[in-house]
Amino acid sequence: MSRPDDLPPRELRPYLDELVRRTRAVCGPHLLSVLAVGSLALGDYRHGRSDVDVTVVVDPALPRPALPDLAAALAHPALTCPAAGLELVAYPADFAARPSGGAGYLLDLNTGPSLPGRTSYDPREAPAFWYVLDRSLAHQSGLPLFGRPVREVIAAPERSDVLAALRASVREHTDGEGHVADNRVLNGCRSVVYCRTGRWFAKRRAAEVIAASEESFRPLVTDALRSFERPREAALTLPGTAVRDFLAWVADRVDDAVGAEAGTDGGPAQ
Repeated sequence: MSRPDDLPPRELRPYLDELVRRTRAVCGPHLLSVLAVGSLALGDYRHGRSDVDVTVVVDPALPRPALPDLAAALAHPALTCPAAGLELVAYPADFAARPSGGAGYLLDLNTGPSLPGRTSYDPREAPAFWYVLDRSLAHQSGLPLFGRPVREVIAAPERSDVLAALRASVREHTDGEGHVADNRVLNGCRSVVYCRTGRWFAKRRAAEVIAASEESFRPLVTDALRSFERPREAALTLPGTAVRDFLAWVADRVDDAVGAEAGTDGGPAQ
């Protein structure tokens, strides 16, 4: 699979090239693929606002001491991240190649100028839902930076697992802690559009769909889009009650999709 000429964005190419070089140097022949996911894969990266999301797939025989070496090699500022942050997840190939509702990672690294640092080697330390959603998006749209094509290394989670993960993510965003308000709204839009279509849309495109179809939420979604154009530190303040009401509506739409999925499986809709 060749990547479009405008992806990844030019301002990130030197960084991503160095990230791949360092990952290859640490993992050697055990490295199977490096993939850009998230906003990079969907063509919706916003410099100064978006994170760089990367998925790495390695042979399960990779020596475990290599994982801290990889984290050290890629951590900001040892490798200066030009984006808001780097969110990198490394999976063993045998896990990534089968559908799963688990986290399953070998390394989860968050680092960068605007991102709280985190390094984990134990998938029991984190809620599984983020990883399920990331792998679902990666299978659909992952952008290859090195190695095998995405669909040779990343299986699509079952729709029921994706919907369960969406339920959990909406609860997380409803709590609000650690999340910019506009991102909570735009992720909610994307969740609803996924429930309707079974496809992942870029946040801004999903927001345009919801603004067009849901008149009562149009002002909030429009303000979230305006805010998303600004750096994180300059994000607009969105009315808390309106955000919570919107996310409650999103949760209901996800629950409807869960019920419909249960019905198609021959079980009772919940």
